[in-house]
Amino acid sequence: MAAHDKHTVLPRPSFDKPVKVLIVVSPYYSDIAEGLLTGAKAELDAAGVTWDVVEMPGALEIPTAIGISDRRSNFDGYVALGCVIRGETTHYETVCNDSSRALQLMGLQGLCIGNGILTVENRGQAEVRADPKGQNKGGGAAAAALHLIALARKWANTSKGVGFKSLGQDTLMADGSDGSGIA
Repeated sequence: MAAHDKHTVLPRPSFDKPVKVLIVVSPYYSDIAEGLLTGAKAELDAAGVTWDVVEMPGALEIPTAIGISDRRSNFDGYVALGCVIRGETTHYETVCNDSSRALQLMGLQGLCIGNGILTVENRGQAEVRADPKGQNKGGGAAAAALHLIALARKWANTSKGVGFKSLGQDTLMADGSDGSGIA
């Protein structure tokens, strides 16, 4: 995003029950990670959210850490933070594509994840994006996670009424049977 571009920032969601978020950060570029982390924590604090932080070696490990956490803990949402700077090999494309794809797939399965893994051409771009007083991509990732948590809670107990439902024992089919296939 160019500095002169204007963009819309949605109002911060509010919650009637406590929210717990896990921030998973790769400190590979420690100064960049620190800026992202500062922005994310500030956004979560402003929303009154409880958070915890774990560190992973690189961007590729972030989705795995979120998956493990989802299976073994009770977080409402996740913030993925890190930075991948283009180098001389195709490793950049692999890390960018695979980490992003994994986070997206987990999101499509229902996890509330704000993706703040920067994918940039150079350190200067990363510094501008990570700066909490600049583009604040860490805060933006935290805000995205909060909006997804709010949406998930809004629709937590709604049913579309689609699919098969088991028949009760006293329910009879049109032919007079109970639908079990047992005479």
